[in-house]
Amino acid sequence: MNNFPAIQAAARQQWARLEASPVPVIYVGAATCGLAAGAGDVLHAIRQTLTERQVEARVVPVGCIGPCYLEPLMDVRLPNHPRITYANVDPARARRILERLLLHGDPSPDLAFAHFGANGDPLTAGLPRFFDTPMLRHQVRLVLRNCGFIDPEDIEHYLANEGYAGLNQALGMTPEDVIGLVKEAGLRGRGGAGFPTWRKWQICRGAAGTPKYVICNCSEGDPGAFMNRALIEGDPHAVLEGLLIAGFAIGASHGYIYINSDYHLAIARLRTAIAQMTAHGLLGEGVLGTDFSFGITLKEGGGAFVCGEETALIASCEGRRGMPRSRPPFPAIAGLNGRPTIINNVETLGTLPHLLRNGAAWYRQFGVEGNYGTKTFSLVGKVRRPGLIEVPLGIRLRQIVFDIGGGSWKRFKAVQTGGPSGGCLSEEFLDLPVAYEAMAEAGSIMGSGGMIVVDEDTCAVDLALYFLRFTQAESCGKCSPCRVGTWHMVRLLEDLAAGRAQPEDLAKLQNLAETVKRASLCGLGQTAPNPVLTTLRHFRTEYLQHAKERHCAAAACKELVEYRIDPARCNGCQRCIEVCPTHAIAGARSEAHRIDLALCIKCKACYEVCRYDQLAGNAVIFESRRSQQ
Repeated sequence: MNNFPAIQAAARQQWARLEASPVPVIYVGAATCGLAAGAGDVLHAIRQTLTERQVEARVVPVGCIGPCYLEPLMDVRLPNHPRITYANVDPARARRILERLLLHGDPSPDLAFAHFGANGDPLTAGLPRFFDTPMLRHQVRLVLRNCGFIDPEDIEHYLANEGYAGLNQALGMTPEDVIGLVKEAGLRGRGGAGFPTWRKWQICRGAAGTPKYVICNCSEGDPGAFMNRALIEGDPHAVLEGLLIAGFAIGASHGYIYINSDYHLAIARLRTAIAQMTAHGLLGEGVLGTDFSFGITLKEGGGAFVCGEETALIASCEGRRGMPRSRPPFPAIAGLNGRPTIINNVETLGTLPHLLRNGAAWYRQFGVEGNYGTKTFSLVGKVRRPGLIEVPLGIRLRQIVFDIGGGSWKRFKAVQTGGPSGGCLSEEFLDLPVAYEAMAEAGSIMGSGGMIVVDEDTCAVDLALYFLRFTQAESCGKCSPCRVGTWHMVRLLEDLAAGRAQPEDLAKLQNLAETVKRASLCGLGQTAPNPVLTTLRHFRTEYLQHAKERHCAAAACKELVEYRIDPARCNGCQRCIEVCPTHAIAGARSEAHRIDLALCIKCKACYEVCRYDQLAGNAVIFESRRSQQ
């Protein structure tokens, strides 16, 4: 007998008591980003303050709500009032806010950032609504709807907010109808390629052989990417519910979650969530009183980037070295232990509960034709408002970088999408729609959602070298185009960065990159040249400067530049002396300083702090070695 209505009703009653709490409720963002910014110390200060002041209140740790630049975030909700958000909270500020608010009813508008209620509440007068602030205004939160609002370690919070209603809906349908619904919705895999989810499921369901398996891919190895980790840390049950829905659709009775072993908090919250599911009859034999049974195994990986590729991930799950194999057969036909296997991305699975609960027509209202729904991105780099965002597909890059991210600190140069496997898109692509086909036509990819903004202080050659070094080191070495080709590409880029290359080397680099892209066995090698090819295309002038003039305009290639101080501009303020890590700068106050080139490590710190004359320019300047010859 299906006991889901009773489980949900009990959870809603508990949630209602929290919402109508007669004592203040304090929410603290305690995901990895918040904890790294000091949320652990803030939590300690909150509890200590409540004890010292003998004030009764509930403290609820929650996940990451998105704007990492505001962490640590603390929300306080007084009875009968909306939540007030306080940003960049440290222990001292937390104590001050709580003492003024809880003891005197003063919301500290000078310290408050926003609120979550309707306008008109006297306590929040003058404060903007949180989702009306610039970073949140253009977002659409479907997958991240619970992150930052519920306790990720309390299943009752998830159940009270329609959790597992999607699974309950699916179990009342046939597997074929579930696949049909996903097809009608147009859901595409969020792991990078955008392959139609329903088609992969249908192939697997019709494949011969049992048992069948479904694997959640949380092998998030891209530099600067944290979408999957943040979703699991903030709403683990959404991903687990999606895993069960996928398992039911393809006829699987067991699922795996393949996750990086250094995602300690995400792993801990998954283990807690799995134990809670079992206790509520949502996992194991006869899920929710039906004949569907399902088990889950956590598999911790070593963080190898290549294990984002399906067949390499399967090899790692089987206890072998993570190396891709030739396809066909595809995993949907012969995957884990030679049995039909589906691998879905964390975000794909996290979307399923909402899709099953609300239907295909609801889902298709977001996004654009052929690219329905939303996509999460980790927006990082030289951007004013970095963090985790969720936007409808089809949104323009300009909206993400400038309207949501606030633009770059200095003059915008490019945005790297798709991580090391993606491409570097220059300013001319800012009006490009963020959609699978449009990104591919521009020479980049959507990827799993990494998005790195760079400004004029970033060198295109140095950027390509950074990403290619990463993919070269992460190559499994199985096929020679990737193993050997990326090595030679790195050497050519290093020669460019060091002033050893010639103009004709650019053609060699281009040809080599195209060969690696065409001939490599798996997606790692096939996409590794993307940063090189796109920077060669959009920033060829910089490559020519390195090859012909031995000049790096961004001063990122250290072997091509030297720093000196213009005595005519230097007023002897000594700011450069204070920041120099090697004590390479000397000079008395109010007298022109000088740099000892033998000690200078070219860290650029002196240039960054020198602001002698905004019109004439810095007293600290850099110039190419060629110009000194």
